[in-house]
Amino acid sequence: MIRLNLALLLAVIASAFYLVHTQYESRRLYTALDRSQAQARKLEVEHEQLQVQKRAQATPGRVQQLAARQLQMRPVTPGITQYVTVFEPKPATTNTTTEAER
Repeated sequence: MIRLNLALLLAVIASAFYLVHTQYESRRLYTALDRSQAQARKLEVEHEQLQVQKRAQATPGRVQQLAARQLQMRPVTPGITQYVTVFEPKPATTNTTTEAER
């Protein structure tokens, strides 16, 4: 009878330690999950801010200003437009004659 009581006591103590370990592990994993979700939210906010900045940088007025200032570009006017014409070479004539023409 005493052996049975000791075996049951050891089983209860072992299950108690296992329960405490499982609860600890569960809390640790939940904390890690919460941190990961917070980091994901932070990264989403940062991504949205970068998208807004990207759109602000790509406005036509800003692009035109940068083109004029840094690249020394200027708007096209008819006075400075140069038109390119393509000359097609004339086909070369061959000096072959048929026997009938000789």
